[in-house]
Amino acid sequence: MRTLALAPFAALAMFAAPVAPAVAQEGAMHGERHMMTMQGTTLTVSAEARTSERPDIATINAGVVAEAPTAEAALAENARRMNAVIAAIKRSGVADRDIQTSQLSVQPQTVYAENTPPRITGYQATNMVSVRVRNLANVGKTVDALVGQGGNQLNGISFGLDNPDAALDRARVEAMKKVRARAELYAQAAGMTVDRILSIQEGGFITPPRPYAAMAMRADLAEGTPVQAGEVDLTANVTVVFALK
Repeated sequence: MRTLALAPFAALAMFAAPVAPAVAQEGAMHGERHMMTMQGTTLTVSAEARTSERPDIATINAGVVAEAPTAEAALAENARRMNAVIAAIKRSGVADRDIQTSQLSVQPQTVYAENTPPRITGYQATNMVSVRVRNLANVGKTVDALVGQGGNQLNGISFGLDNPDAALDRARVEAMKKVRARAELYAQAAGMTVDRILSIQEGGFITPPRPYAAMAMRADLAEGTPVQAGEVDLTANVTVVFALK
């Protein structure tokens, strides 16, 4: 049995070994490795590809926090203000299907003092909604609208793609091109050729946006709170096992 080992700096060596199949790793970055078994020589190659896309959708998490002496009064005050907030969100151009309650709670407000039992001084009602804005030019307008009608809790804005599949497919194709090129490179250096693919494993993820050009983004936004959409990075990882000959 022969073992094909990939040494550092991509130097290849052939040597005889009386032991079971051995594996040598070229490096953690690319994850290429060679293995010779009784069935033949296999080459495992990993690669990553990334594509950056300008987001086409924003999600705002916002709502109302109200306090009152009783739980009933706190919830009633919250409902009054929240109805006004939701109406303002709809007037800004957001459809019913893009507004979803994400949190509804009533909590006692408790005072703790030394050497005295805890004392409830009132109640706090919280109602939060997740708002999906499909027209990024209206993000600042929507934020201004909900705050102007009593919204006093804004937990952030996230950006993404309504349909990321097409962008991820582009990254997948690029990752496979890298894998194939590396496989051909190592096979040629070893005096062999790539025969066929034995297996493919993939993974992918979306990373948070990075800042986009501020002036370009502001030119697209309506007057109001400035918001930058950034770019969304989509990454595809693929690991392929090749048979060599």
